[in-house]
Amino acid sequence: MRDLVEIGMGRTARRTYELDDVDIVPSRRTRSSKDVSLSWQLDAYRFDIPILSHPTDALGSPDFAIELGRRGGLGVINGEGLWARHTDVETKLAELVESAEKDDDPDAPIQKLQALHQAPVQPDLLAEVVAKVRAAGVTTAVRVSPQSARAVTPALLKIGIDLLVVHGTIISAEHVGRGEEEPLNLKTFIAELDVPVVAGGVSDHRTALHLMRTGAAGVIVGYGSMAGATTTGEVLGIGIPMATAIADAAAARRDYLDETGGRYVHVIADGDIATSGHLAKAIACGADAAVLGAPLALAAEAPGGGWYWPSVAAHPSMPRGAMLPVSAGERPSLETVLSGPSDDPYGSLNLVGGLRRSMAKAGYSDLKEFQRVGLSVRA
Repeated sequence: MRDLVEIGMGRTARRTYELDDVDIVPSRRTRSSKDVSLSWQLDAYRFDIPILSHPTDALGSPDFAIELGRRGGLGVINGEGLWARHTDVETKLAELVESAEKDDDPDAPIQKLQALHQAPVQPDLLAEVVAKVRAAGVTTAVRVSPQSARAVTPALLKIGIDLLVVHGTIISAEHVGRGEEEPLNLKTFIAELDVPVVAGGVSDHRTALHLMRTGAAGVIVGYGSMAGATTTGEVLGIGIPMATAIADAAAARRDYLDETGGRYVHVIADGDIATSGHLAKAIACGADAAVLGAPLALAAEAPGGGWYWPSVAAHPSMPRGAMLPVSAGERPSLETVLSGPSDDPYGSLNLVGGLRRSMAKAGYSDLKEFQRVGLSVRA
């Protein structure tokens, strides 16, 4: 039963919960962390750790996607990002970071980012990026926006990708549009493709269920909300706290599993995951994997140079994110961020080790089992 509260005369609202509002309740059994498996499978592709990278230019280089893939995760290339628009991205990012470090105007870096994204997408550049990732032998995933999916996807299929990610702030299975351009029908679009599709974001049970019915292999839950992301508060005022959003999508997954007689759609959490504890709670709430942004931007291999910004920060007319520093000093390697060793007592390093230990302390041996762990709500 939903917990409704009255916020004014004749107006009620649902009480919802952030990841910080819930805690994992251990069972009577514990186990060795060495006995815990973090592997999961999306369609035909198996991964050793339940981590995807956010499709931002701060993480979206082919080299970073390869490094994350080699460590068992999934690096997502932005098919409309800077690597698809410019040949000298590293130089341009260095200039962008220098501007962010020296300019007193906090809007100046976003203006520079918007200007960089005004260059057209060049299919040849995108093909080079995808070819480099494929040649490394890791799973190749590319993100496209719903607005550009029909235009960009044929070229991606010709190049040869493994997974397509249709990703936006808010995605629905049904879009009501005006004008001559026909809105994207995800069900028809996905049915015509030979590659699995991950789609999102969503934040509620009904929309998640609708997206599952389109044939998507995975549904992204959340808006990538982190420090610096402004979708939920300042710009659009839209948002559902992540613990509730994940649990609702997990309920939609169960309903769809019953509806179809066994088709399982993966729930992928995207937002408010900054530490290993947050990652563990996201899985405990029902997620199969998580999209990470700022936590991965801390790594020395991340092309953002110690800075992070969400992909929507580059929107030409309504940016919904700021550029924020994630490290002021020497940055750890991606290996340290993911697997340690850690000297940070707050969970920003050894993310995978923290998740593994949380599952072991609660007595669970794999991700699907851990989704059944008990939870408590803080008063």
